[in-house]
Amino acid sequence: MPADTPMTADRIETLFTQANQGFLCARWGRPVAPVIFGLADETLDIFRGAIKAGFTHAGHPVVETDPEMGANLMVFFLRNWDELSDIPDLAHLTGIDDLPQRLSGSQLTQYRLFRYDDGGAIRACMIFLNMSGPLADAHPAMLAERVMMQSALTFATDFTADVQMAALIRAAYDPVLPVASDQPTHAMRLAARMAAQP
Repeated sequence: MPADTPMTADRIETLFTQANQGFLCARWGRPVAPVIFGLADETLDIFRGAIKAGFTHAGHPVVETDPEMGANLMVFFLRNWDELSDIPDLAHLTGIDDLPQRLSGSQLTQYRLFRYDDGGAIRACMIFLNMSGPLADAHPAMLAERVMMQSALTFATDFTADVQMAALIRAAYDPVLPVASDQPTHAMRLAARMAAQP
């Protein structure tokens, strides 16, 4: 979807609708405690800064440690999908026994997995990035911004990280709105919140 497409309720609904699961828009219900694996120190600082800045813009806290899980936002940078097999306790971490086999040889550049609390809010997010393909040429700051946005809400489709998406995330974190909704009409509420932003 082009970046200059107006952020209408219909477009918002599309962003959160999966063909086989329907509409779901959920945000974090607890402070985000990120940890990043597989990056050099200089690039690591870019990603840490982007994650903190993005969630601060949305009005959501970022902390060093989650009291229950330690880290609840985990981002893994891999040279190829075969490196998934080197991650300790991957099956326990993801709840998927055969993730390396599923992704090995695939053309996917990333795999994202959410966990939810009893109220439907995000309680954990895992993002695995395969840097052997198109992502190898991605600008670190732009990739960092995109990773932050993809972890902030349960987007069902790909998108361009831009000011409209940042405004949508900020609208979704309005405390007046529920932390999670499976009703497509929620898209209209998000569009209204965006229209009211300064």
